[in-house]
Amino acid sequence: MSDSTAAYRVLARKYRPSTFAELIGQEAMVRTLSNAIATRRIAHAFILTGVRGVGKTTTARILARALNCVGPDGSGGATAEPCGRCAQCLAIADDRHVDVMEMDAASRTGVDDIRELTEGVRYRPVSGRYKVYIIDEVHMLSKNAFNALLKTLEEPPPGVKFVFATTEVNKVPVTVLSRCQRFSLRRVPVEQLIPHYRRIAEAEGVEVEPAALALIARAADGSVRDGLSLLDQAIALSGGRVAEAAVRDMLGVADRGLVFDLLESVLRGDAPAALAQMGHLYRGGADPLTVLQDLLDLSHFVTRLKLAPEAGTGDPIAEGDRARARPLAEKLSIPVLARAWQMILKGLEEVQMAPSPIQAAEMVLVRLAYVADLPAPAELVRSLVAAPGLAGTASGSRGNGVAIASASSPPIAVAQPTETVSPRPSAGNVLRAVAELPAFRIEPAHDPMPQSFAEVIALFDKRREALLRSHLWSDVHLVHFEPGRIEVRPASGAPRDITNRLGQLLSEWTGSRWLIAVSEAEGEPTLREQEEGRQRDLRNEVTSHPLVQAVLETFPGATIAAVRERFAAVEPERDETYPEDPGEEADTEEDGA
Repeated sequence: MSDSTAAYRVLARKYRPSTFAELIGQEAMVRTLSNAIATRRIAHAFILTGVRGVGKTTTARILARALNCVGPDGSGGATAEPCGRCAQCLAIADDRHVDVMEMDAASRTGVDDIRELTEGVRYRPVSGRYKVYIIDEVHMLSKNAFNALLKTLEEPPPGVKFVFATTEVNKVPVTVLSRCQRFSLRRVPVEQLIPHYRRIAEAEGVEVEPAALALIARAADGSVRDGLSLLDQAIALSGGRVAEAAVRDMLGVADRGLVFDLLESVLRGDAPAALAQMGHLYRGGADPLTVLQDLLDLSHFVTRLKLAPEAGTGDPIAEGDRARARPLAEKLSIPVLARAWQMILKGLEEVQMAPSPIQAAEMVLVRLAYVADLPAPAELVRSLVAAPGLAGTASGSRGNGVAIASASSPPIAVAQPTETVSPRPSAGNVLRAVAELPAFRIEPAHDPMPQSFAEVIALFDKRREALLRSHLWSDVHLVHFEPGRIEVRPASGAPRDITNRLGQLLSEWTGSRWLIAVSEAEGEPTLREQEEGRQRDLRNEVTSHPLVQAVLETFPGATIAAVRERFAAVEPERDETYPEDPGEEADTEEDGA
């Protein structure tokens, strides 16, 4: 193996910032930390949050160097601009400083690991000015580990600093957050990533096309490290000059112009052309999911361009799209663009879950093309109101039998058709248009008011609320009932919110307000207990019947398996042989039958 190969370091490590000045995209944090160091108002604990690759661990190491730097002559103090040449800076950079301890909480999550850390806090720094404990992915510590850290974190010795880094700050206990100064590192915008990657490419002696740099910066999604890894890969792929086409092939990204052609095809309703274009992109190596993401991005950009003609200024990719996007922005309305964006967004979920992503993507395109010629919701409402045969319906008078209600308006009764039929739009067009109206609905009829608690249970059966119905049946003691007001005593097995849910659903289903009160009174047995008692009484009654006793005596060892009531539409004639027949039948079974 050659020396050059053995010594090679990836770009993300080779060009890791070593000073605050080299950090990009985090100006607010850099300014705060620099002022704190300059005025000696340095907190004892910091927590750095943000997505991967924005500089959390790098900032922690720079802060450790800033606090311990002694300058080239060894007489300097804490500074926001560490020299990088003194023994302290070099030792921290090489990860061998005895007083700067970096711990990965992803692999050391237990309380014993934290106990070892807190025991070392008591001792003064060996060679540096401060002991700095850097804990990466701190959110992965166990609950006991966090508890073991709290007291030390609140009152550490003067020479100790804690720096925590995490990508999931919501998992860090509030008790820990309240003891730290928090800095949220933001995603680095494309406008800053492109020149940063250009400087690194120039330092490496590699020529990269501007469009290729823009693609890499866009794919980085705000992460400096992710973009450097992609740039490293692109340099290895190209060998010398990094071209846009090579980066597109590497990322599986379709040509922007072809994606624009696809968007124009679906928005004008040309499904065959859209499917052919999608097939061409797929055969060329484009990922169907990525193509839909590009369509979503373009529809968003066209919408922004329609509302703000200067949208995307400074973004090289947006500047290149502006010429193609402006005619679409002028031609299409906001409702049409919003509908397309919503359908593509929904289609992304389908493509991610589908066994065949290309088939799912093609079905999304078919749906987009199919609705392209449908009117916008506002236009449809105006046409319905203006149509002679539909105007009466929209105002609540007799019309063609279609009732439409706004989400914010009271329900409109369904009108019966009159004998005279006025000219109106075709039924197919109206139904298709109404189906695409998310802001309008046909108001459902309300259920009748239950007159007993048993009718409440029946209503929950009808509405398919099986779980809540089961709790009402088994775990609720009725104290008082009247339509619109119920008093109950929930048993221990009932959910805590059962009364709130009961009142909410009854009010929604009946259209009338229901008050559900919790009472301390004993109340009636639950409906389940009542049914079990009735079954016991019925069984006892049947067991005592002479006919059943005769059967049990005739067949020794036989038992009553079940008792079922018989209900008939017409009362049957009574058997004069057994005038006391209670009207129930008992199933008996012999042992071993």
